[in-house]
Amino acid sequence: MKAALHIFLIPLLCAAAAAECSFVLTTDAEDMPDDDGGRIRLEWTVDPTVEPPDSLVLERAAPDGTWEALASVAPIDGRYSDDGLENGRTYTYRLVPYSLGVPGEPGPEAEAVPEVKWLHSGRIGMLVITVVLSVIILGYIEAGKRGKNLYVRRIAGLNAVEDAVGRATEMGRPVLYIPGIMDMDDIQTIASMVILGRVARKAAEYGASLLVPTCRSVVMSVSQEVVKEAYLQTGRPDAFRRENITYLTDDQFGYAAGVDGLMVRQRPAAIFLLGTFYAESLILAETGKSVGAIQIAGTAMVSQIPFFIAACDYTLIGEELYAASAYLSREPKLLGSLKGQDAAKLMIMVILVLGVLGASIGQWWEPAGRVAEFLRNLTHVE
Repeated sequence: MKAALHIFLIPLLCAAAAAECSFVLTTDAEDMPDDDGGRIRLEWTVDPTVEPPDSLVLERAAPDGTWEALASVAPIDGRYSDDGLENGRTYTYRLVPYSLGVPGEPGPEAEAVPEVKWLHSGRIGMLVITVVLSVIILGYIEAGKRGKNLYVRRIAGLNAVEDAVGRATEMGRPVLYIPGIMDMDDIQTIASMVILGRVARKAAEYGASLLVPTCRSVVMSVSQEVVKEAYLQTGRPDAFRRENITYLTDDQFGYAAGVDGLMVRQRPAAIFLLGTFYAESLILAETGKSVGAIQIAGTAMVSQIPFFIAACDYTLIGEELYAASAYLSREPKLLGSLKGQDAAKLMIMVILVLGVLGASIGQWWEPAGRVAEFLRNLTHVE
């Protein structure tokens, strides 16, 4: 009987002994830095000279005064993040040691209030770069407004628009404009509509017939309005033919087949392929080549650019498609934005080159290493 009683009492006595001493030395709580609020970071230290309990239970005070358990952690120094909290409310925490399932003396309590941060300290460098780039772009825009000549390198494909439309007029054959296969939510299609307005004005001036087969119904509606506006600006609204701007199909290769048939039947003298293209690019370009048309293509799809270069007379490569609106209109705001972006790219390239050189030379020359570290911190985003 006594042996059984001893077996039962020894664990309880051990647990009671553990409960008499505070195992947790410190508990610190602070609002999580650089966040959008609702998080508190907890850190604690334990007494290495005291026999550790089986586990520590992190508790948080509830509004009614009770304590609710958040997590069970190992009895060592540690860190915990409490998420999903209410901004502006005070939260209280404590750690309770457990031995053989019996709670010991709670550690010291800690309080913190989660708050929204308006500035992320790890992104100050990007804020500085953004401000500098914005100043550069606004400076170029202001220079354009004051009448300064902002040089933009010659884009041969856009300069050839007038020649292509003029050739079609002389030959008595239509101009075919293909705005790609994507909808109006695609940036390349939007850029294509800008160039379509320019082509439509030239077609109206020269009296050439303009055909615009589209792959999306919304693109058809936008194209009709763009071309109509171009004819109105030219003073020839009577020459506008809405039926020349048609919808074929949403199917990729069905659209390609329909446009190819249109090329073979109408035999256009000038073909514009400007927008987003995929596997149908070479099918369209080769058919246009076979009917003897002068072809001006442009896309930002890197995988399709080689096909256009091989099969077309002129190709707008990548960003040249987006720069078309500024290049054609020569509007100061658009030109200033274009020049500012080029200057920003140059600045980023300089930062990259200096960073690489600094990191390489910094192994032997400490000042270069400090420059590389500064640039790394400036461009690093946490």
